[in-house]
Amino acid sequence: MLFPNTDIIDFQNKINESQTITLISHFNPDGDTIGAVSALFHYLKLKNKTLKVLIPNEYPSFLEFVMKDVPHIIGSKQTDDAKLALSETDLIICLDFNSVKRVGDFLQEFLITSTKSKVLIDHHLEPEVENFNLIFSNIQVSSTCELLYEVLLLMENGNSFLNPNISESLYLGICTDTGSFSFSCNHRRTYEVVADLVDNGVDVEYVHQIVFNTYSENRLRLLGFCLSERLKVFPKHRAAFVYLSKNDLRRFNYQIGDCEGVVNFCLSMQGIEFGALVTERADRVRLSFRSKFDFDVNLFARKYWNGGGHKKASGGYSFDKLELVIEQLTTQIETF
Repeated sequence: MLFPNTDIIDFQNKINESQTITLISHFNPDGDTIGAVSALFHYLKLKNKTLKVLIPNEYPSFLEFVMKDVPHIIGSKQTDDAKLALSETDLIICLDFNSVKRVGDFLQEFLITSTKSKVLIDHHLEPEVENFNLIFSNIQVSSTCELLYEVLLLMENGNSFLNPNISESLYLGICTDTGSFSFSCNHRRTYEVVADLVDNGVDVEYVHQIVFNTYSENRLRLLGFCLSERLKVFPKHRAAFVYLSKNDLRRFNYQIGDCEGVVNFCLSMQGIEFGALVTERADRVRLSFRSKFDFDVNLFARKYWNGGGHKKASGGYSFDKLELVIEQLTTQIETF
């Protein structure tokens, strides 16, 4: 992992000169952003820093095992505390997002207008260089957690910085952002990093069970409903999508994280190369896109759905009604 030594020294100086540091995840947190926040919290705790952790909204319950010892603010519920965290701090570190809008509408303005130094550690395309003072970005790594491992290793001059809490948190991000090592993990270095994490305390079987095998009954029934009643397949166009209305979500007592991984079932069908999940929420319709082979869902999401992300995993949104979104997506699929 090659970053200018001046950037590493700059980051070290920013940390050394700061007593209070605020760590921020992205909105709708996943395993990578939560893992990165937790890992960096435990690392900086060893440096005797005062830490504030800001999570824009609630995260899935299956990620609680790495957050149980991490005091944090949920921005959507504790807006005043979130604003204070961004103002009464010496340094802000943003993890796993490339744009300030990814912290959510209600925190975006506070993050942009904050005069505190901002560091970005992220693996998404096209980071907003104008909104950060220092950026560590690499789109080739499996996850932000793998990238964070490399940055911390450089800061420690190659010396081990790992303990069980840091290792488990970093492994969580790598594991979830690769779909338990089924995509975005074709580089030898990813497995070398994982080997080091295992050597330093990660119980791989335990993490896998917590993350992938702790469905509630409602979540499992929702999955069955998605595949039996809400799956639309376009064999000629090698595409499929699942859609869920607000009533569908209420019927199955939807909890944050219950739709995690649903979009991947589209790609599990033979011959399908593009998949989407469309969910109607209180304020907008959200879309998640996945692809195989050469179809770039990042460009697709940017062009049509106010979003972006990775070439094979992206997201977007619309303020139109669900029925119109389904009609538009169907037309786009049939056009392609």
